[in-house]
Amino acid sequence: MSDKITRTIRTQINRTPEMEHAAPMFLTSSFCFEDAESMRAAFADETDDNIYSRFSNPNVQEFTDRICVLEGAEAGYATASGMSAVFGSFMALLKQGDHLLSCNSIFGSTHTVISKYLPKYGIDYTYVPATATAAEWEAAIRPNTKMIYLETPTNPGLDIIDLEMIGRLAKNKGIILNVDNCFATPLNQRPIEYGADLVVHSATKWLDGQGRVLGGVVVGKKELIKDIYLFCRSTGPALSPFNAWVLSKSLETLDVRMERHASNALHIASALEGHEAISWLKYPYLKSHPQYSIAEKQMQNGGGIVCFELKGGLDAGRKFLDKLKMLSLTANLGDTRSIASHPASTTHAKLTETERQAVNITPGLIRISVGLEHRDDILADILQALL
Repeated sequence: MSDKITRTIRTQINRTPEMEHAAPMFLTSSFCFEDAESMRAAFADETDDNIYSRFSNPNVQEFTDRICVLEGAEAGYATASGMSAVFGSFMALLKQGDHLLSCNSIFGSTHTVISKYLPKYGIDYTYVPATATAAEWEAAIRPNTKMIYLETPTNPGLDIIDLEMIGRLAKNKGIILNVDNCFATPLNQRPIEYGADLVVHSATKWLDGQGRVLGGVVVGKKELIKDIYLFCRSTGPALSPFNAWVLSKSLETLDVRMERHASNALHIASALEGHEAISWLKYPYLKSHPQYSIAEKQMQNGGGIVCFELKGGLDAGRKFLDKLKMLSLTANLGDTRSIASHPASTTHAKLTETERQAVNITPGLIRISVGLEHRDDILADILQALL
């Protein structure tokens, strides 16, 4: 992995005649041509010349190239948000009559896209538990299953899905495997090494790491990315060049940031485990995690998210948030600053109670995005809020 970190930092677009060290911002909507022939060739896709920033932009390309290095991908396309990357990967590759197989524990907006909007286009879906066995995954496959989609670790319950097992199944069945790698980041887990065809990220989270900009990216096999690019080029979820510049620079510190996030999270999870106000706690690199052996196999560390269930349910969850003094209450994660959220009343509130129970989003579930503050200060704030 060390060579990928170095190559990521050193992957840059070509310098301009000014010989700048850091890439400049290309804040332009369109690009000029020297003559009619070069313009014609660009529009005919005979060259890689930039035409319009909805299609491509140097800043966006640098960010995409860096993610491809980290994930070991052939190609990629960056989008305005993580959800536009997810939606683009669905709509470019699925058609009427196709079937999508997904784990049931997924981000709330992804659930909305799958359950509410895909059926409008004649695309059917089936959910299987994130803890399903290989046999259960295989049993859910239909003759028209075109794609398997999953998150690991899942949001917000931190279930771990065996990528090697799913990758082997998808390959044997000729099905596209699409993995949301947002929680782990490519420094911690690389799904393509286990057979994933596509990897999506909300770059808004750990990849930015400071809660500044929105962004998304999908990387993977070149022929699949081409279809996604053509769909997104026409429908318009383009990443802002400014946001791309910010995100590209953020990747230069991703390694050192994630090391601190993970070490802080492990310390806090270890200290909270067994607390009298908590029914259960999950962190991938605690031996008490049900899928600890899988996490140890496919992840470099446990990541920066800790979740636990408060005794007292919904009311206890709200009281806990109100008692926090330092941790932020905000609809994000992956920031330098630690964040607490209560999924049952926020990100997954639109799910029915039955749907929340199916994905283990219990009334008292708290998700902590562990930041870069001193670990003792983060822990102290959580502990006083638990009293």
